[in-house]
Amino acid sequence: MRVLLVEDDVSLSSFVDKGLREAGHQVEVIDNGKIALTLCMSEQFDVAIVDRMLPGLDGLSLVKALRAAQIGMPILFLTSLGGVDDRVEGLEAGGDDYLTKPFAFSELLARVTALSRRAGLTSVESKPELVFGDLTLNLFEHTATRQGQLLDLQPKEFRILELFLRHPGRVITRTMLLEHVWDIHFDPQTSVVETHISRLRNKVEKPFGDSLIQTVRGAGYKLEHRGASKEC
Repeated sequence: MRVLLVEDDVSLSSFVDKGLREAGHQVEVIDNGKIALTLCMSEQFDVAIVDRMLPGLDGLSLVKALRAAQIGMPILFLTSLGGVDDRVEGLEAGGDDYLTKPFAFSELLARVTALSRRAGLTSVESKPELVFGDLTLNLFEHTATRQGQLLDLQPKEFRILELFLRHPGRVITRTMLLEHVWDIHFDPQTSVVETHISRLRNKVEKPFGDSLIQTVRGAGYKLEHRGASKEC
């Protein structure tokens, strides 16, 4: 499931982003209401989580604009404005659910799942999958298979592979991997990326005799078929 998180509190958005990804969802984090509105006009999301107090365009105005544009994705307000009038205002603006801060992540996840269920997004037919040739990643079940064989991936390896499958043929830099997989926004000067790429190759490539994860010298890696597997 693809989730749009519109929240300008960096620590909170990082926490929710991490939790949703660990639950198998794809998350797009935006910290500005106006930017979120523009994004929604060109891209599709299954569920949106929206704060009410946002720069650019407040959450209430954002949701009203989305509904006016006939964008019907389920929307959950996540905000510190918890009065009865606030809740009524949010629901009347077009929100489908309303959760106040502070909150338990388990409740947030349950509410997001319930919203997606109402929209018919969790049926067997709509399980989110990423496919590259004979390699399949099921984001709902959090499983990976190749040629029908289940791959025994650790959580970090799964997230690396997910990033590659979302951008096949595109160079994924070491910095991108550190940010998306480890949530590290600086270079720790360790070989953690290289170590995990090596382990992932052993599981995804070696048993099948070909190469999928290519090293791009001086740049990073990319997902691309290249015949017989070679160590890089």
